[in-house]
Amino acid sequence: MNTTPNASAAPPSTAHLMTSADYRESLRRLKPVVYVDGQLIDSVADAPSLQPGINALGVTYDFAHDAAMAPLMTATQGSSGKTVNRMLHINESAGDLLNKLEAVRLLCQETGCAQRYLAHDALNALGQVSARIDDARGSTEHRSRFAAYLQHVQDADLSIGIAMTDAKGDRSRRPHQQANPDTYVHVVERNAHGIVISGTKAIVTGAPYMHEFLVMPCRAMTEADADFAVCCAVPVDAAGITIVARPAGRPGDKVEHGAPLFSRRYGQSTGVVIFDRVFVPWERVFYAGEWEHSGALTYNYATHHRHSCIGARAGFGDLLIGAGALMCEANGFDPGETSSLREPMVELIKITEGFFACGVAASVYGTRDEFSGSFMPEPVFANIGKLLLATQIYDMHRLAHEVSGGLIVALPGPDEDHNPATAATLAEVLRANPAVPYDKRIEVARFVEDLTASYQGGWYSVISLHGGGSPAAMKQEIWRNYPVGNKVDLVERLLDRGVLTQESGQPRAITKNRQPGRCCDTGCTQPGQPVMVDLPTPRSK
Repeated sequence: MNTTPNASAAPPSTAHLMTSADYRESLRRLKPVVYVDGQLIDSVADAPSLQPGINALGVTYDFAHDAAMAPLMTATQGSSGKTVNRMLHINESAGDLLNKLEAVRLLCQETGCAQRYLAHDALNALGQVSARIDDARGSTEHRSRFAAYLQHVQDADLSIGIAMTDAKGDRSRRPHQQANPDTYVHVVERNAHGIVISGTKAIVTGAPYMHEFLVMPCRAMTEADADFAVCCAVPVDAAGITIVARPAGRPGDKVEHGAPLFSRRYGQSTGVVIFDRVFVPWERVFYAGEWEHSGALTYNYATHHRHSCIGARAGFGDLLIGAGALMCEANGFDPGETSSLREPMVELIKITEGFFACGVAASVYGTRDEFSGSFMPEPVFANIGKLLLATQIYDMHRLAHEVSGGLIVALPGPDEDHNPATAATLAEVLRANPAVPYDKRIEVARFVEDLTASYQGGWYSVISLHGGGSPAAMKQEIWRNYPVGNKVDLVERLLDRGVLTQESGQPRAITKNRQPGRCCDTGCTQPGQPVMVDLPTPRSK
């Protein structure tokens, strides 16, 4: 978390913080093998099909240089004293968790989905597990290797693609049981210089326009799956990597006429990444074969990432709330005076701020990791917040439709705005509120359509539902971590019957989950800096 330095103190050093222009130029120096819609991409930085995704990541760079945004978008890394991009910071307090949550929300207000926060979540999880492995072995090797990689990533201000979700093959079989082992990324060779990996990662966010991939296991492994328990970092253009991606956003829709669609400006590509005997030097291998720690890595990453997703979808909710209010105004209504519009608007606000409040609670109740010393979001609140947004994203779309009216899908296309035979008539008859010009009304209508009733709208629904794990996975974590045992103790005490035990003397299954410390604001662990930095004022367009 940033603080104002003492006037007499030497200013802290700063990692090289790129601008969006620097980021775009850095992509030109890479030569990944990328296919989009069956076409080999010559230059990722200049490919029209990928511009909305590159634009979105560019915002994460430019906001760090904005004087109003920088206190939120950057952080001072305690281990180095350097100022780094918030998306690459290791959380050192509950305040850091809050600041990250707000930073992601602000970025996604601007872009819909900023994507780069996945790197933050993976780096934090990897730091925790590196320390965990060293503690189990009585060594410092993994901590040192992670620290060197973290410095590399922060100093160069890289964008890291998280290659976690494997193709998986037959879901009823474990990795080592698959007919085709390449449905999971696995180690095929070890030598004095490093490892060689093969396999497929099926869903990699922003894959074409990342600098490096952080390969991670997607599940807990057994000893028989040891070859599949691999975590390493590789450049996107390493020999043997092929990226098969979809376009980012809607880059080809109605470029010539009309107000530009939001998803023509910002969007997200996802890619299938195929590894074919890719060499990874040992200094970039964080573990290979330590199967017993793969579950901890996936759990820690999922908790961090679900916490970040809360901020991301809150930013998306802000877009829907603002657009819904503008549509009410353009249609000639004041939601404050019209209950049929006020109620759905309040419901949309309740949903957005409801799951965001869970993210705030997960931050405030965050705890220090026992191995690495970094801070972890409280898992129950993080999973509840993600579960709420995952299942209520469809309600958010419905409510935006309810307050906007059917015009958002019935409106003639943007070419008609320039048709001399129809434009003048449409401008007269499709105007509602006399104070809102026709072109301003249709601009907002097309914005709502773009975010909720288009190809892009469906995409937002699916990533909200399944991004960071399915609802079933979140429910499992909520049950696993929720202190049901404390609630049982409470009721048994009130019934004055004492806490029952099994004949073995061990706690009953229903009472094994307990959570000490939920009796005060801080619990048993001091949460570090408990407040956020001052939030920037909303940007004016």
